[in-house]
Amino acid sequence: MKKKRKRRVVIIIFIILLLALIGGAYYYFIYLDNDIPLVQKKEELSVYDVNSNKRPIAVMIDNNVDNDEQVGLQDAYLTYEIIVEGGLTRIMAIYKDVDTSVIGPVRSSRHYFLDYALENDAIYAHYGWSTYAENDIKALGVDNINGLYDDAFYRDSSIAAPHNVFTSIDNLYLMAEELGYDTTSSDYENLNYVTKKVNLEKKDNSLNCDSDNCSLEGRVLTSIEIPYSNSEVRSYTYDSEKGYYLRYMNGIPHTDRDTGEQYHYKNIIIMKVDNSTLDDYGRQDLDTVGSGEGYYITNGYMMPITWEKDSRSGKTYYSYSNGDEIEVSDGNTFIQVMPSDRDIVVS
Repeated sequence: MKKKRKRRVVIIIFIILLLALIGGAYYYFIYLDNDIPLVQKKEELSVYDVNSNKRPIAVMIDNNVDNDEQVGLQDAYLTYEIIVEGGLTRIMAIYKDVDTSVIGPVRSSRHYFLDYALENDAIYAHYGWSTYAENDIKALGVDNINGLYDDAFYRDSSIAAPHNVFTSIDNLYLMAEELGYDTTSSDYENLNYVTKKVNLEKKDNSLNCDSDNCSLEGRVLTSIEIPYSNSEVRSYTYDSEKGYYLRYMNGIPHTDRDTGEQYHYKNIIIMKVDNSTLDDYGRQDLDTVGSGEGYYITNGYMMPITWEKDSRSGKTYYSYSNGDEIEVSDGNTFIQVMPSDRDIVVS
């Protein structure tokens, strides 16, 4: 009888040890051994934390100021510039996984910016709104933070109004939580970022230019001008050593007020979009839904592309001439939404 009990105890101990061995091996292969990817991991990016579910925040930025009066734009991983009334432009900067302490000057909303905030699943921050934007924000149920009502902004008394409103990422997230907005997102990924070097030189129809001509040969794109109106022109020059594009507004370096650093971007996407005037104030409307032509610029080369957007909240799909989605270099991106009746100048 004692022998049977002893044998039973031995068997139980053996089974326990076997199960422990199996469990340890499973844990090792799943969680510790990166050479055996039994669990799919996201590829790390520098532009934002792919493992973070923090929801982006889009901030409307005043662009009717001097070239050195804006602050905090370099931290945005994605930035849009679009025409507004009077031939001027306004900027929307989108932030994720940063703690930028000063952003601004913050200005009012225009309704077509909502389409790009929605496609990035961003909480939308602004100070005031046009009638068209007010109506659309309410109709579309946009999670927005409005400086007219929400205490997430402050005025700098040393700067003349209305160009003196600023905010911070902390202020905006705190207000978003107070308003009951979801501050997490699994649907923010909009561009097809890759960690490998994107080499447009090897793509068919890659456009590379020097000061004398433009051709399909392998020349580095040194500069580009993007006209929005007769008075507003944006341009970039390529810094081949650092691998990014330095930004200019009307020929003057666009610099950060606090750091003095010239704003620079890894990628530039140009979208040509039809615009029209809505009223006597010159308010604009844009055909953001549909398709059109554009250009993708990275690592010294430019490629003609097409864009397509099937609804106001739908993501914009950017593709090469063969229909493949563009691969976007790991880094910050500036999307220039320019009038379709204007032409870029490259050199």
